[in-house]
Amino acid sequence: MKSSGKIEDSKVFKSTTSALAGVREFVNERALSFGFGDKEVSEITLAVDEACTNVIKHAYKGNPDTEFEVKILASGAEFQIVVRDWGASFKPEEVPVPNIKDRFKKHKAGGLGIFLMRKLMDTVEYQGKDASNEVRLVRYLRNEQKT
Repeated sequence: MKSSGKIEDSKVFKSTTSALAGVREFVNERALSFGFGDKEVSEITLAVDEACTNVIKHAYKGNPDTEFEVKILASGAEFQIVVRDWGASFKPEEVPVPNIKDRFKKHKAGGLGIFLMRKLMDTVEYQGKDASNEVRLVRYLRNEQKT
């Protein structure tokens, strides 16, 4: 394990799909500096990208005049990303587990964001608080990390 210590950083992004490149760069750089290998960085970045895409499409319904925050809190072996928005809330427990084979056969696109986040991260938690929503994604740095 080669964590570089503690990371506390946050950035606010416009609620547009074009802002996702900046989100990916922000997360990618911090995950690499924390000590994750390329594969793990890609998985973390994809999970965060999915969370932010859900904010843009669902919480804000595509309204580009809104913003969301991506906060990274990392220390020890825990790398935590919190995506916070002030849009419509949802109940993740009501989102059904997708039938991957059926979706593939029918060539259905989309609808796999929560599924992917749960597969790629060690912990995924959602909570509405005050007038905001937060998705908390956690990945632990393990000894076997390699680039």
